[in-house]
Amino acid sequence: MASAMDCPSPRVDGDRLWCSIMEMARIGATPAGGCRRLALTDEDKAGRDLFVSWCRDAGCRISVDDMGNIFARRPGRREGLPAVATGSHLDTQPHGGRFDGVYGVLAGLEVIRTLNEHGVETEAPVDVVVWTNEEGARFAPAMLASGVFAGLFDRAFALGRTDGNGRTLGAELDRIGYLGDEPCGDRAFDSYFEAHIEQGPILEREGRTIGVVLGGQGQRWYDVTLGGQDAHAGSTPLAGRRDALVAAAGVVFAARHAALDHSPKAVGTVGQLDVIPNSRNTVPGLVRLAVDLRHPDDEVLAEMDASFRGRTEAACRSESVALEIDEIWRNPAVHFDRDCVDAVRNAARSLGYFHLDMVSGAGHDACQICHTTPAAMIFVPCAGGVSHNEAESAKPADLEAGCNVLLQAVMHRSRSARRLANQPTSQQGGLS
Repeated sequence: MASAMDCPSPRVDGDRLWCSIMEMARIGATPAGGCRRLALTDEDKAGRDLFVSWCRDAGCRISVDDMGNIFARRPGRREGLPAVATGSHLDTQPHGGRFDGVYGVLAGLEVIRTLNEHGVETEAPVDVVVWTNEEGARFAPAMLASGVFAGLFDRAFALGRTDGNGRTLGAELDRIGYLGDEPCGDRAFDSYFEAHIEQGPILEREGRTIGVVLGGQGQRWYDVTLGGQDAHAGSTPLAGRRDALVAAAGVVFAARHAALDHSPKAVGTVGQLDVIPNSRNTVPGLVRLAVDLRHPDDEVLAEMDASFRGRTEAACRSESVALEIDEIWRNPAVHFDRDCVDAVRNAARSLGYFHLDMVSGAGHDACQICHTTPAAMIFVPCAGGVSHNEAESAKPADLEAGCNVLLQAVMHRSRSARRLANQPTSQQGGLS
């Protein structure tokens, strides 16, 4: 078997990668051409099972930790070295697309298949990872399991998160058979690479094939509760109302203006709104909102937070509505490891792909893992920048290009991983 040093330029099979993505897309397929595989549902289990079966066919050893993260390992020449890892997630939004997350997982599998096919033996092991509940669509906040792995979330907190029906993440992991024995975070990686569609319009607009991701912007998530008073819509004068929905309109504009005041890099979104009692002829007495603020500079994000809170408080005072703001998640802006970023950039150059240095507007598991492990990301264009949408689309040639960059970065890092050979690493138990 040849070493990674002896075989510097194998190429992935783009048709095989595309077919794998399309086969995974059949699980939870929606009528409009997207996917619905909410975290830890039966559809998520089916996607996980398919991934595991493919990895076993590729000769990988499988391990699952107690947050349901799946690790598929291709052994290296020196098993004592920490693995070079790659991956993403298989869970989707309720009206999700076919590429968000799953591309990174199956690009990692395609790397392993390509190494096998070309008889390349890497110095360090290579792990492909599926992270649990990246989207946060069913169990908030997002990136829970990668956050536990990186020490950013408490394991008990994460396992106790509930969905809209009161089911806990831990109970659902157990139900679908993916509550593993390995303690989450007990394994050490040499490095982590994540391939992903951009989920924005920049690469397509600039005519670039590869995004070399330097880091990710900061995020703050809020649950906002507005308490007014139910009242008859016909007989209650406007002057005497405590209309929670009118106050909620002020909250929506507060989030938008917090972003507009710091444009063009800032964004603010109200993505959920529950109105109670939700009756045509009743003044709403209770409204719950979910608010998302983001900016690549943490100081600016703090200014956005102050602006949002101030405008929201004013809106509630004007309607005599009680206000509760619960900041359920704060994710600081992150900067990826220079050596890993260079590995991605150099791979793109060596392969002749037009590339662009950029910052991720979306959160990703890599933005959690980078707190404890050298990490970087590879972006490829998606049509119109549309994501979290059933119409999400990407070109097979772009997906193949991103996977080729991933392959070269993993091979390069596997060679440099030998420098860690004398450093202590965590136990890698639980492989079967």
